[in-house]
Amino acid sequence: MRRKLLILDVALMAAAIYAGVRVRGQMQAAKARQDAFLSRRVAPPASPPLPALPSVPPVLPVDYADIAQKMLLDKSRNSTVVIETPPAPPPEPVPPLPFYHGQMRLPGEGPIVILSETTGAQHQAVHPGETIGPFKLVEATSQQLAFEWKDKIIRKNLDELLDHSGAASAASVAPNARQAATPPPSVPKSQLGPGVDLNPDVKACVPNDSYGDGAEVGGYRKSMTPSPFGVACQWVKVR
Repeated sequence: MRRKLLILDVALMAAAIYAGVRVRGQMQAAKARQDAFLSRRVAPPASPPLPALPSVPPVLPVDYADIAQKMLLDKSRNSTVVIETPPAPPPEPVPPLPFYHGQMRLPGEGPIVILSETTGAQHQAVHPGETIGPFKLVEATSQQLAFEWKDKIIRKNLDELLDHSGAASAASVAPNARQAATPPPSVPKSQLGPGVDLNPDVKACVPNDSYGDGAEVGGYRKSMTPSPFGVACQWVKVR
């Protein structure tokens, strides 16, 4: 029995030694393969050609126009600069117009208008186209006068240009225009009203008419204005 156990032990020992040798041999072979694999030089493959870069278009102002139109630093979000123009100065007021004292029309000549710049100023005989003060007389009719002032035409009726202050008198006429005359004998006055027609809108005054300045008779108003030749009297149709 002991002999069999001894033989079995020897067999097991021989098997263990054989197995150890085989394992050791396999380990050495594996290590040799590993060393051979690691020491082998592998040529790297050729790199593929790189693709061409896409072309970049040039930068244009229109591409960032929206950013400029909506600036974050501007409360209006608008790049348009608003230029505020100052208000226009008020127009210059028209100076006082000359006073009208009458007019006359001589055959072959234009109208001669008697004007004065201010109340009590010397009377002046002004023809159309001549100036008096800052104004230029451009037109004279039996109803109105037209003045030019700084390229502006001003038209006024004769009644609007009369001096109603009572300060104007024949004494303001230039000395060289005065003429000494003997007063006519007094004749009883009567209320006769307008006389003959001078034009469709003006009638002559009848001598010794007792109507005063500004009286209205038959649709006509009496107008009496001093002139270098005496008091000019006429009846003007009321509009």
